[in-house]
Amino acid sequence: MPAESDWKIVLIDDEKDIREVMTIALTDSGYQVHSASDGPAGLALCEKFAPQIVITDIRMPGMTGIQVLEAVKALNADIEVIVFTAFGEMDLAIQALQLDASDFITKPVNDDALHLALQRAKERYSARKQLKDYAALLEVEKAQTLEELRKTFSFQKNLVESSMDGILACDASGQAVIFNKGLEQMLGFSKTEVLGKMTFEQFFPPAMAGQFRQELAGDTYGGKNRLFLYETTLNNHEGHKIPVQVSAAILLEQDEENGLVCFFRDLREIRRIERELADQTRILHQDKMMSLGRLAASVVHEINNPLSGILNYIRLMIRIVSRGALTEDQQKKFQQYLNLVENETGRCSQIISSLLTFSRKSPVTFEKVSVADLLERCKILSQHKLELQNIRLESIVNPDIPPVAGDFNQLQQCVINLIFNAIDAMPEGGTLTLEGRFDRPASLVLVTVTDTGTGISEGDLPYIFEPFYTTKQEGYGVGLGLSTVYGIMERHKGSVEVKSMPGKGSTFTLKLPAQEINTPASPVDS
Repeated sequence: MPAESDWKIVLIDDEKDIREVMTIALTDSGYQVHSASDGPAGLALCEKFAPQIVITDIRMPGMTGIQVLEAVKALNADIEVIVFTAFGEMDLAIQALQLDASDFITKPVNDDALHLALQRAKERYSARKQLKDYAALLEVEKAQTLEELRKTFSFQKNLVESSMDGILACDASGQAVIFNKGLEQMLGFSKTEVLGKMTFEQFFPPAMAGQFRQELAGDTYGGKNRLFLYETTLNNHEGHKIPVQVSAAILLEQDEENGLVCFFRDLREIRRIERELADQTRILHQDKMMSLGRLAASVVHEINNPLSGILNYIRLMIRIVSRGALTEDQQKKFQQYLNLVENETGRCSQIISSLLTFSRKSPVTFEKVSVADLLERCKILSQHKLELQNIRLESIVNPDIPPVAGDFNQLQQCVINLIFNAIDAMPEGGTLTLEGRFDRPASLVLVTVTDTGTGISEGDLPYIFEPFYTTKQEGYGVGLGLSTVYGIMERHKGSVEVKSMPGKGSTFTLKLPAQEINTPASPVDS
């Protein structure tokens, strides 16, 4: 492998501080580093300096990291690309790996993780180059016999064995002649079980090998007699199915098929991440539905009162109309009645609209969120429940609060969860204070929910944000509310803090970066 000083890196990130710090760190490690603030500038550097490695932020204004990855691979497929991601961007990280990114690193970047990713990228680049040179050698020499093919592969044994991808090569009859260590580890077969004994079709579930051959003969995935980033399934030693991504090519000699070589990447880790994302989505929605159920009974009572008033006024007006023409005095009373009906109907409409917005399972959308509007919507939804529990609501919202970047529905879910926890902590009534303010020196928007309830013991405080941990009696909660709040705040690059004393109440504080200094990143779907 070349010395560090021979490796050229193009670093692309729209944040100047990150570029400067990483450029210094990488230069100190011996790399040649060229940095750019956006995708087009980074691509220009790629064309000018021909780097072996590109490091790019996945979310940037204008050209995204995914688009940069695709453009770099189109420019030179041998360049290894490492992407930076935030915690909530696992779906984009998966997409990057599927587009043949070398690796992804979560922010904030850890030096050890960065250097490990660079080491992997260098190994992949070197292996890819050596394999490419080797394929060119096969093309030039046009090996005449299977023995020559075996000798050539033997000559490159270290190269094939060190590949992180699984490599399978078969002769013209489909019999396995190369089965590297990566594929041994992936499938659990040993070389002695495979080489010269197993055929290409035996690694696939029934009918899958035929479909693979059909796609290989077509031109959908990389051209005729080639497959690029095609997803299929292999059988391991125990008969279990292993999802893989494969690039393959038919080896030709004088236009006659002479063999087949396949490069497999294990997708089980990617599938595990996808399942975790699906679990997070399910838990988030489950918590929302639990909150919705608690709201429903309260909202029914709150709407019933204005509806009863509306019905009584309408019946009264019907009786008056049935007696004949209206007098001037009756017309004035009618106008008063209609104004009351309009106001009560508007109140019901506002409550229902807020409830529907909260219950809707919609795609995550980051946009400007007004904290005043957010707290007002939460007050509308919880007002009647607070009154039923004999809890007085105090609301303090400073007028100078800037907007935050976030998903309104998820942030509303956070505040509603905290309000419900406060209500549960005050079974005999009390005061709930809802406050929004701006910490200008820290550029943070703060939302606090304070109750005068039972408080939280010192022993429980370290665990309250863990999933399924609850201090409530059985049947009163499953411990998802605060863990959901914690997860949502992380995806919004914020945090949640708590201060509490037994018998004196609790204060929960949500801290969110002000939108004027924060570039939002897309979280996992809820």
